[in-house]
Amino acid sequence: MAAITPPTSSHLLSASSRSLSRLSPFQLCVFDTKTLVSFPSNHISKKKHVAGGVKCMAVSTTSDAETKKKNMFEIQTLTNWLLKQEQAGVIDAELTIVLSSISMACKQIASLVQRASISNLTGVQGAVNVQGEDQKKLDVVSNEVFSNCLRSSGRTGIIASEEEDVPVAVEESYSGNYIVVFDPLDGSSNIDAAVSTGSIFGIYSPNDECLADVGDDNTLDSTEQRCIVNVCQPGSNLLAAGYCMYSSSVIFVITIGTGVYAFTLDPMYGEFVLTQEKIQIPKAGKIYAFNEGNYQLWDDKLKKYIDDLKDPGPSGKPYSARYIGSLVGDFHRTLLYGGIYGYPRDKKSKNGKLRLLYECAPMSFIVEQAGGKGSDGHQRILDIQPTEIHQRVPLYIGSQEEVEKLEKYLA
Repeated sequence: MAAITPPTSSHLLSASSRSLSRLSPFQLCVFDTKTLVSFPSNHISKKKHVAGGVKCMAVSTTSDAETKKKNMFEIQTLTNWLLKQEQAGVIDAELTIVLSSISMACKQIASLVQRASISNLTGVQGAVNVQGEDQKKLDVVSNEVFSNCLRSSGRTGIIASEEEDVPVAVEESYSGNYIVVFDPLDGSSNIDAAVSTGSIFGIYSPNDECLADVGDDNTLDSTEQRCIVNVCQPGSNLLAAGYCMYSSSVIFVITIGTGVYAFTLDPMYGEFVLTQEKIQIPKAGKIYAFNEGNYQLWDDKLKKYIDDLKDPGPSGKPYSARYIGSLVGDFHRTLLYGGIYGYPRDKKSKNGKLRLLYECAPMSFIVEQAGGKGSDGHQRILDIQPTEIHQRVPLYIGSQEEVEKLEKYLA
């Protein structure tokens, strides 16, 4: 075997690329002399004596490209992610089951939304089809799907829906007793036009004071009144919140108080797959989402704010207006690109139209976890103590700098 003399005294040599293709396994030999020799492992015993010490070690022949190729097939589903959070002690097994039930409800609703026109689920509630059967509006069907999934989990004590007059106290059958509030189908008026819609949810801590099962009697007894009181918690008490957007992709966004994560429904597997971790909203943005059709009904301070957004200013670039009319769709874009979404009070709707429990508080919890801000124009949304389950509040939500800028105008 020929010797190779390097220019310096300490070097590392391996077999040539031609030898690598023939011999396996290989060893790298390191010499602290002027003579360096490389041997295949099965020929080490035949090497001639050389001066100096020799150290040999096995070397893996797997390339970085092959490692990356293998990692491409490693996916993390929502179920896997929840189990890891449970193992880390961030959430308990009961909350894992509740969140899994919600994800299942979202999958069912996604399927219903995609087939809405085919399955005659469009139109208004109370319409009658040619068979004389009552035709339910899709948001009512979605409410039933959401409620059934939460009931069957056995881990919810109270469920409160935007579509229900009063919270429903679910009979406790396991140790879990979580309070879940949700809007089963936000933006359902867009269904007929196949525009983005979504479901919103928030989860509060268990409460043992309300375990009654609501029957056919609509009269509120003392237990049911306690249920309403227990549901009316400020958003700062939220343990988890999220939304599922039904659009070109079905995207499930969630926070459990440790950042914001996005999962995309993979139709091949029928599973939500992790696609974005620790989402951070830009500190500022150049997009605003307001329904300017109500401009003349707004107060002068808000009008001045909107007028200034349209002013190109020294940069020569005014803000861009983007308004879908679906809170989930508008919020998701704002979360990714930055900017501000607003649904203000006006002369027609003194407190706006968005509900504090089902929409404003969960979305504000999410945006704060992403580094943004949610406000009613004067105070933090999560600090507002609800006085009724369907309470409405103005909402301004998005990049921190943009929301603070608006608050200065409204002060």
